[in-house]
Amino acid sequence: MSPRAPARTTTTTTTTTTGAPPHPVDEILPVRRLVPAALQHVAGMYAGLTAPPLIIGSALGLTGGQLSALLAAAFLVAGIGTVAQTVGAFGIGARLPLTNGVSFAVVSPTLATVAADGRDGALPAVFGATLVAGLVCLLLAPAFCRLVRFFPPVVSGCVITLVGISLLPVASVWARGGDTRAPDYGSPANLALAAATLAITLAIHRMLSGRFLGRIAVLLGMIAGTLLAVPLGKAGLDPLTQAPLFALPEPFAFGAPRFVPTVIATAVVVMLVSMTESTASLLALGAVTGRPAQDRTITGSLRAQGLATALGGVLGAFTSTAYAQNVGLVALSRIRSRYVVTLCGAVLVLMGLVPVLGSLVALVPMPVLGGAGVVFFGSVAVAGIRTLAKASLGTGHNGVTVSVTLAFGLFPIASPGFYDRLPDPVATILGSGVTAGCLVAVLLNYLLNHLGRGTEADPDPDTIAPERITALDGVGGTRPAPYPAPHPGPPLQATPGYPPPVPHRTYTPPAPAPDLAHAPATPTGVTFPGPLHPLHHRARQHPQPPAATPDQP
Repeated sequence: MSPRAPARTTTTTTTTTTGAPPHPVDEILPVRRLVPAALQHVAGMYAGLTAPPLIIGSALGLTGGQLSALLAAAFLVAGIGTVAQTVGAFGIGARLPLTNGVSFAVVSPTLATVAADGRDGALPAVFGATLVAGLVCLLLAPAFCRLVRFFPPVVSGCVITLVGISLLPVASVWARGGDTRAPDYGSPANLALAAATLAITLAIHRMLSGRFLGRIAVLLGMIAGTLLAVPLGKAGLDPLTQAPLFALPEPFAFGAPRFVPTVIATAVVVMLVSMTESTASLLALGAVTGRPAQDRTITGSLRAQGLATALGGVLGAFTSTAYAQNVGLVALSRIRSRYVVTLCGAVLVLMGLVPVLGSLVALVPMPVLGGAGVVFFGSVAVAGIRTLAKASLGTGHNGVTVSVTLAFGLFPIASPGFYDRLPDPVATILGSGVTAGCLVAVLLNYLLNHLGRGTEADPDPDTIAPERITALDGVGGTRPAPYPAPHPGPPLQATPGYPPPVPHRTYTPPAPAPDLAHAPATPTGVTFPGPLHPLHHRARQHPQPPAATPDQP
C-alpha cells in the first residue's frame, strides 16, 4: 500500500492546481459583461482605424465605392489581426488583450508616393511595398524580440510615457471636430461637447466605482455624448443610409501590386517604426495586465502584426500596428480578459464584411471621441509613469536619461516640422516621437549605465551597497578581537639566591586613533569595499599573521 501513497498525493496536487482560478487575462466573462466591454474597445479604436484610409482616399480622389472598399479592408484586416493577437495559435499572437489596426505612420509616405508616381500607380506600389514589409516583419520577429533586454524600467517607462503623451494631441484634434478644414473646427460647441463627454465619463467612473458599469464608463460617456450631439446637429443617421449592406474585399482590387525599391525601402522603415511602437505598447500592456511581456510574447505579437500587414497588402489595407489607446482602456476599465478583445476583433471582421455595422460607430461625433480620448490616452502615460517609478531617478544617470529622452520624444510632437530638412528615411524615423524617444533612451541607457562604470539602475552584483561602505582602516568596520591574555597560572614563588620573579604580563591592545574613537559601529561581516589602495588589496588577498609582541611570553 505504501508505494501507492505518492500517486494519491500527486493526484490531489494536480486537482488543486487545476481548480485554481485563471489569470485575469485568461478569464472568460459572462456575455452581459463581455459584449459592452468589447464594444468599448471597438469605439475606442474606430477613429484611429478609419482616419488613415479616409485621408489617403481623399488625397487620391477615390469614389465612394472605392473608399468603402478601402475602409472595409481596413476593418477586416484589423479584426483578423486582433483575433490572432488574442487567441495565439501556432506561435502567432501575444495571447494578451492587444488590438491591431492601420498605423498612422503610413499616411506621410503614401502621400509622398502619390506625389511621385501619380494617383493611378500609387496604390499598387504602396500595397506591393506593404506586402514586402509584412514578410520582413515575419522574418525579423524572432530577432527583434530579443531587443526587450534593452528595455529596463528606465527605458520602457520613458517609451510608454511618450506613447501616451503622443496620443494626447490626437485627442485635441478630435475634440475640436477632427476635420481641420471644416468651418466649425474648434468651435465652442465642439469644445463644449467634448468637455461634457469628459465630465460624464468621469462622473460615471466615480459614482459607479467598483461596479461593472464604472468599468465601461468610456462607452457610456460616448453614448451620452452622442445623445447630447443630436439636438446640436452634430450627429445624424446619414452614415447608415450611405453605407452598403454587404461588401467582400477583393484581392488586389486596386490593381496588381508593383514592387518599387524606393517605396519598399520606405515601407520597411515604417514597418520597423511600427514594430518598435507595438513593442512599447506590449510592454505597457504587460505591466497593466500583470503578465509581463517575455521574448516569446513579443515574437508572437510581431508575427501576428506581420501577418496582418502582409494580408493588408493583398486585400487593400496598410501597415498594421498595435493600438495604444486600447491599452489605456484596459488600464482604465481594469478588464484584462483577452477574450473581450477577441470579440472586439470579431466585430471588426463583421464591420468589414457588413459596412452598415461600421456606420453605427460612425454615428459618434469626433468631439465626443476627443472627450473620451483624453481619459484613455492619458491612462497610457500613467502606466509609463508607474514604470518609471521602478527606476532609481533620485541620483545617478537615470534622471538624465529620462530628461533627455522626453525632450527628444516631445520635439516632433511640439514641433511637427522639426526634422523636415533631414533626409526622408531619417525624418520618417525621428518624426515619430515614440521611435525617437525609444532610440535615445536605449542609447543613453547603454552609454551611461552599461558602458564603463555602472549605476544604480543596473548594479554590478560584485559591488557593495552604499550604506555598507566604510573607510579603509576599519572606520566603523569590524575590528579584530584583542589577543587573549595568557592564563596567569599559579603565583610565582621567590627562590633563595635568585632575583625576585617577574610577574606575567598581559597584552593590552593599543588605543584607537583619536579620529576613530567615535566611529559608528557596522554589522558584523561587512567587508571593505572597492576601490582600495593596491597595498590594501594585496593585504586583503594575502593576510599576514600578527607580528610577535615582545611583551608576550
